[in-house]
Amino acid sequence: MSKQQSDTLDYPRDLIGYGQHPPHPKWPNNAKVAVQFVINYEEGGENCVLHGDKQSEIFLSEIVGAQAYQDRHLSMESIYEYGSRAGFWRLHRLFTSYNIPVTVFGVTMAMARHPEAVAAMQAANWEIASHAMRWIHYQGMDIETERQQIDEAITLHKTLTGEKPVGWYTGRTSPNTLQLIAERDDILYCADSYADDLPYYDTHYQKPLLMVPYTLDTNDMRFATPQGFNSGEQFFQYLKDAFDMLRIEGGSSPKMLSIGLHCRIIGRPGRIMALRRFLDYVSEFDDVWCCTRENIAKHWLKHFPYR
Repeated sequence: MSKQQSDTLDYPRDLIGYGQHPPHPKWPNNAKVAVQFVINYEEGGENCVLHGDKQSEIFLSEIVGAQAYQDRHLSMESIYEYGSRAGFWRLHRLFTSYNIPVTVFGVTMAMARHPEAVAAMQAANWEIASHAMRWIHYQGMDIETERQQIDEAITLHKTLTGEKPVGWYTGRTSPNTLQLIAERDDILYCADSYADDLPYYDTHYQKPLLMVPYTLDTNDMRFATPQGFNSGEQFFQYLKDAFDMLRIEGGSSPKMLSIGLHCRIIGRPGRIMALRRFLDYVSEFDDVWCCTRENIAKHWLKHFPYR
């Protein structure tokens, strides 16, 4: 074996995946695309000196390029508060009126601060996956502290909802996150990947970890980033184009479409109409599987168990 071949085998990234011939996912009712909506519930778990953090939040708000203050940042706090006070309920009314399944990525600290919202998620029969204990960067956190936070997040999640989460998504991961999730026996799937349009098994850890990839492009976060969406029409058109392309491919090779939403971002009235238009559009088709990420994970485990 050449050194180049050896280096490739030892390389801890998979740049090949399913290659030219991905598996046919056998979605229910021969659906051409599985459409999955995620509501990120993060408000009350972000960086804030009130939470013991050294500085205020700088990520995913109306203040693009926000500075970190080593004190309370009242403007940033109120933007996040909008998400839990108003945006969440606007999304809740919308999705329940369409009777479309939702997966919530719930930050445990945020959920603990708003029991009424958690009760509404459960009454709507939404899946509540864990979005970690905090909505913070984990990149520099040592492995034992992160392991402890994962334990605490799952324990508190069960206290708040009555059951452990089936899925996990940290979002702002560390180099250790996937290893720590793979070592657990109580998490069915992980969403901390953007590497594919289909689920896959990550085999770089002590046991195969089922990944149900997420997305950062069909995601309202691009309203809060440079060179992102400037209007609801841009967001709608981008979602529609992604959906249309996947339906075309779905004639022979169906995929999944994840759509990421945030209460404080898409929950604004000037943006949510675009989401409403997209729900209207998707509802016109009978060859689409609208589902939760738990639905996808269980489907994959049944039809494509790891071998």
